[in-house]
Amino acid sequence: MREVAAVLLHFKGYSHCVDVYIKQCQEGAYLRNDIFEDAAILCQRVNKQVGDIFSNPETVLAKLIQNVFEIKLQSFVKDQLEECRKSDAEQYLKNLYDLYTRTTNLSSKLMEFNLGTDKQTFLSKLIKSIFISYLENYIEVETGYLKSRSAMILQRYYDSKNHQKRAIGTGGIQDLKERIRQRTNLPLGPSIDTHGETFLSQEVVVNLLQETKQAFERCHRLSDPSDLPRNAFRIFTILVEFLCIEHIDYALETGLAGIPSSDSRNANLYFLDVVQQANTIFHLFDKQFNDHLMPLISSSPKLSECLQKKKEIIEQMEMKLDTGIDRTLNCMIGQMKHILAAEQKKTDFKPEDENNVLIQYTNACVKVCAYVRKQVEKIKNSMDGKNVDTVLMEFGVRFHRLIYEHLQQYSYSCMGGMLAICDVAEYRKCAKDFKIPLVLQLFDTLHALCNLLVVAPDNLKQVCSGEQLANLDKNILHSFVQLRADYRSARLARHFS
Repeated sequence: MREVAAVLLHFKGYSHCVDVYIKQCQEGAYLRNDIFEDAAILCQRVNKQVGDIFSNPETVLAKLIQNVFEIKLQSFVKDQLEECRKSDAEQYLKNLYDLYTRTTNLSSKLMEFNLGTDKQTFLSKLIKSIFISYLENYIEVETGYLKSRSAMILQRYYDSKNHQKRAIGTGGIQDLKERIRQRTNLPLGPSIDTHGETFLSQEVVVNLLQETKQAFERCHRLSDPSDLPRNAFRIFTILVEFLCIEHIDYALETGLAGIPSSDSRNANLYFLDVVQQANTIFHLFDKQFNDHLMPLISSSPKLSECLQKKKEIIEQMEMKLDTGIDRTLNCMIGQMKHILAAEQKKTDFKPEDENNVLIQYTNACVKVCAYVRKQVEKIKNSMDGKNVDTVLMEFGVRFHRLIYEHLQQYSYSCMGGMLAICDVAEYRKCAKDFKIPLVLQLFDTLHALCNLLVVAPDNLKQVCSGEQLANLDKNILHSFVQLRADYRSARLARHFS
């Protein structure tokens, strides 16, 4: 056969002979369900034969491969894609990714064979000829599908909650009132009752991230290298729009609107639940950014653009989280004020019968401490890292200020002063739960100040110059001594003149 082929090589009929061979060797070759596997096996078989038959085997094998790609594969790809191109974007994108991947995998296997000088270019052109009409507008289909799919995921979630999304930041008078209320704690009408709903869903987030992850994978495979960073950025902006703005930011805005004013009684404080879930989502968002977006843009100018966009979105959300936490702490202090106002009586610190006082601590103190411990636990569960300490320090400082100012409202007999010391000792135990040195130090000092309510007049000067009080302003010391019932009768003002 080789001799016949060699003779025919110099005649016009040679190319027809090659065509007949290519046609015949494909007969019965495509019997499996996997056309790509069939094509690979066919080419391996022909590669072994062609050297025994033709004096230019690489040309014949290349012609066979060209025939397989341009006729068999092109027809198969068209059948698979055209059917769902207009009717089912999800299936179309899955099929396109799968077919392109399998075609490039086949091409990699064929690189083992001798196909002439530049087989890489030859095979790339064959792949391009099959897919060019689909790849030209791939990113438009991808982004269009991702937007509609993301919108559907969110809508399905809000429908399941029977919730009609509020328009956020519409610029109307209601929006203005809400922004003023958020920043000033002024009672400009009632807050929105969210009934404890955070409007954040980990399931929604996972679904959005999964859709985006698949889009990044398709983008990596199907984009021209020169378009890859730009296409990846477009996918990232859709993730930001639907995950960060339409879901997280909306939940933050709704959560802020749901924080009651600081003078509300029995307020349910759900914003810390929003904080906890938002922190978890931030970590997932950041992981996807690093794992799936960064490899696609790392060596492109789009890197700085993506990092900047991510920075802006996180700063914007952190600002809202800070505002919400600040107002939530104000509400906590407001609740504690209500407890103190309702439970603390003037006779607690100036009992009518000095000889019939059971020294322990007041009912107001017990209830405040129980409330504080509950809130400390909630803060610890809602925050992570240094944020826990930052928020606990702020809460602790405000807690101290509240108790300090509260104690300034009463007049103290000797036994009443002892009871105040017992109360502050309990508050100090509570402060230990914060595990913040500054907060404990503040309550240590307050405890020392309360000793001024009971110390014998002759020892007052010595106590004021003691280790814990020596560095305090004399006016602060004087203000506590003035609370004593015997301030005038014992002429205690002389110690501060």
